Amino acid sequence: MISLVLPTYKPGSKLDAIWHAVRGFLDSRPESWEAIFVLDGCTDDTPARFDRLRNEADHEAIRVLGYPKNRGKGHAVRFGLQEARGEIRLFTDVDLAYDFDDIVRVAEAVSDRSPVVVASRAHPDSVLMIPDRMLWYAFKRKLQSNAFRLATRLLTGLNYRDTQAGLKGFTAAAVRHLAPHAECDGFGFDCEWLLACQRACITVAELPVRVKYEEGTTTSSLTGLSMIRELWSIRRKWKKKAIPAFGAVEAGARRLRAA
Repeated sequence: MISLVLPTYKPGSKLDAIWHAVRGFLDSRPESWEAIFVLDGCTDDTPARFDRLRNEADHEAIRVLGYPKNRGKGHAVRFGLQEARGEIRLFTDVDLAYDFDDIVRVAEAVSDRSPVVVASRAHPDSVLMIPDRMLWYAFKRKLQSNAFRLATRLLTGLNYRDTQAGLKGFTAAAVRHLAPHAECDGFGFDCEWLLACQRACITVAELPVRVKYEEGTTTSSLTGLSMIRELWSIRRKWKKKAIPAFGAVEAGARRLRAA
């Protein structure tokens, strides 16, 4: 099974379209998939709307989970990945900014040789689809991304093209290995997971994607102060934190299973 986690916080009027798009995707796949909407303390009518959608067109492969208090996207992703049942586990933004074709490509790229696969908007082969009215917004996002990449490199040593893309995939074994060490609930959670991969000697593959910029995007707006504060917190917490090497742990687990 392949699990797709969608962290969800007040998706607004697009919820019905998102539900039906995910449902159609699941029905179109020859493999076994599940989709998990994680309601991150939604205090609006989102839970009731999910109940209505399930009553109208329930789908056995769609699960809706959640908790009462808003904890942040990082917590929602971590919760969903740990609750997932698939041997391959992905998360993506609930606004479906990434094509389902890219979601499938990331899932197919996850393997024993690449236990973690991340989408990269900065990859030379990536395609950004930007309507004219959003060119200024996209330009600002590009400047913010460049600043964040530089700050990330200086404070954590991570040297990926794009740490923040909202599409990443993991083997179930990688999730079990990394999740207990992840603490960041804010937008820096991506960096923390990648830093954990680095410490655990986990190979991370970067894939190009097609990204649609639309009105009402759920992408966080980063400010300089909050960006530095989050990265500094990760740096401080991880300064002396050690994680067992993933390969050695998995090899030992395989020997135990074989015995």
